[in-house]
Amino acid sequence: MQVYVAKIAFMSIGSLKPHEEFSEERVEELLRDMLERGVLIKPIAAESRYGVILDGHHRVEALRRLGVKEVPVALVDYDDERIVVRSWREGFSPSKREVIERALKGSLYPYKTTRHVVVIDGKELHISEVVPNVYYKLKPLLVQD
Repeated sequence: MQVYVAKIAFMSIGSLKPHEEFSEERVEELLRDMLERGVLIKPIAAESRYGVILDGHHRVEALRRLGVKEVPVALVDYDDERIVVRSWREGFSPSKREVIERALKGSLYPYKTTRHVVVIDGKELHISEVVPNVYYKLKPLLVQD
């Protein structure tokens, strides 16, 4: 199901653009998990044109706090009509254009606003379900001072 992923590449963590805020509690939970496992299982999912994060805002923040400078990113073609943006919020329907505009302007949606899905045979799968696992060891990624 990787057909939606253009490529997996290492990108500077600073070049990734969030479009929504994160939960401090979730970031701290991920920090503990990453330090315990020593492995990043899922890459960050981002659209390929501007580096807007589609899935992984919390992972990016946790990795930033660990001093990681480059992260594995699954770059997707956001123009693909099978990639759809939904919302966790009742009665709210963000568009892909709005997601990009907010990221580029730094006008972030609140935490848990958007949910990116891929439509396969009429079934919606969260984008994390179609992005392959990467299993990158964090130790080589951590900054050595």
